[in-house]
Amino acid sequence: MATLEDKLQELLQPSVEDLGCELWGIECQRSGRFFTVRLYIDKKDGGVTVDDCADVSRQVSAVLDVEDPIADKYNLEVSSPGLNRPLFTLKQFENYIGQDISVHLRVPMFDRRKWQGKLEKIENDMLTLIVDNQPQVLVFGNIQKANVVPKFN
Repeated sequence: MATLEDKLQELLQPSVEDLGCELWGIECQRSGRFFTVRLYIDKKDGGVTVDDCADVSRQVSAVLDVEDPIADKYNLEVSSPGLNRPLFTLKQFENYIGQDISVHLRVPMFDRRKWQGKLEKIENDMLTLIVDNQPQVLVFGNIQKANVVPKFN
């Protein structure tokens, strides 16, 4: 069964791409009575500007108003993924092999939900992180949230 994020990705991706951006990912979050739909956009040739975010926000708002896929009232946020960019797909993870990532699991593994380490490899839907010099194999489907850990020199 498709999640709301999956449905929104399919619905909104063409509009975002028409504006020269990539729909990096979508987060839907409820906090009390408030519901937030957060879109992350990226550009292959340079960074995302405030104008890009505003253009995407206007276009996506129009699509959401017409299609009405969200039953509740919601706030729409559009931003770049930033330095600690969230990772949503296996393909995105593949782009960060060799870098440090932070992972929050749905179901704990060895009594831990939070893991941080160097992404060593991906085989099928299994990610290998090097944590404290030890390989830890995580199942992609068990990842609730993941982010790149930025390095500052």
